[in-house]
Amino acid sequence: MSLIKALDVAYVRFSVPDLARQRAFLRDFGLIEKAGDADGMVYFRGQGAAPFCYTMQEGEPAFLGLGVYAADRADLDKIAAHDGAAVEATDAPGGGYRVRLTDPNGFVVDVVAGQTPVAPIPVAPALPWNEGGSNPRASVRRRGTTGAAHVQRLGHVVLGVSDFRASEAWYKERFGLITSDEVQPAPGVALGAFMRMDRGDQLADHHAIVCVQLGGPPGFMHAAFEVAGVDDLMFGHEHLKAAGHKLQWGTGRHILGSQVFDYWQDPYGNEMEHWTDGDQFTAADPGGVATMADVLGVQWGAPFPGLSGAPGA
Repeated sequence: MSLIKALDVAYVRFSVPDLARQRAFLRDFGLIEKAGDADGMVYFRGQGAAPFCYTMQEGEPAFLGLGVYAADRADLDKIAAHDGAAVEATDAPGGGYRVRLTDPNGFVVDVVAGQTPVAPIPVAPALPWNEGGSNPRASVRRRGTTGAAHVQRLGHVVLGVSDFRASEAWYKERFGLITSDEVQPAPGVALGAFMRMDRGDQLADHHAIVCVQLGGPPGFMHAAFEVAGVDDLMFGHEHLKAAGHKLQWGTGRHILGSQVFDYWQDPYGNEMEHWTDGDQFTAADPGGVATMADVLGVQWGAPFPGLSGAPGA
């Protein structure tokens, strides 16, 4: 039994030496800046109801942690009592409360509740696709809007860990995560897992937190943000390319989670992913076992960098 059933990932936190340079990347990536607080934090939101999904401060390049949504203040009290931590009010956009924890790898994990949502920013409804002999888009030309992708929300965070089983136990004990796919390079040898939130009968993304043990020191691997659709992702790809940002991997469709993806590096080497059309599961859906070939493979599109046939391989 877990202490609580977390709802979703909330945000990622970074420090960077040049806020203006990072701002330019984040705007081109499709995030929307909000006002900073007195401590020099700068907040960015997507177009959904979350008050923010990315925050940064000035400093040496570093991943500072992530946030996880709890259902309510009572959940925060449970977490705080278990870990000997404090429930504290926060003056970040949306307000509310948080409990600040540290996981087995030293990653700071904020558990947050009570935020006041913001009004979503409308996105033009997607046109239907003419395909397979069906033509619902009759007498209408398909024309998209050039520019940055329309980021909706933070979807998942991937962490490199020193001991996968210890990390898995820590996150599952506190947040009730469910394994969608365990990564086994050899039968019975687990190096990681794609874990989703337990929302009971309600659907959840195939993964919200991924922990993977690759032999190096613990570290941030990437954060993934949902965009408005496939066309939006591709327009965002062209916009980032034209602005001179560094493509990491894309575009393509993953095997695990099935997302259409597009990975970019921010100015300090942090991977940021656009994705759309991911798998959704309830708590009752069974998990699977995957190989590293599944993790790094694609159903279609650009192969993983460095693999045979990939650009620069």
